Amino acid sequence: MEWPLQDAKNQFSKVVQKARHEGPQEITVRGERTAIVLSARDYDALRAGRPTLVDDLLGGPAWDDEFTDAVDTRSKSPSRDVAF
Repeated sequence: MEWPLQDAKNQFSKVVQKARHEGPQEITVRGERTAIVLSARDYDALRAGRPTLVDDLLGGPAWDDEFTDAVDTRSKSPSRDVAF
């Protein structure tokens, strides 16, 4: 169902209930589709199986031995003197 923003604001509980029982609810601003209200179940289904930011960071390219050695042998002190 499509809801103009003002109606969605005034009847937010109804919008949420319809999202839970009837599916996604479209919110429009000046007739333009702007936002979608989803039930938690629909949102979870949409996100299922997608990697998280942590998965993306941990799944990055492997470091070769030369790069690993360069990181391990670099100076442990700060590169510049910073006074706080």
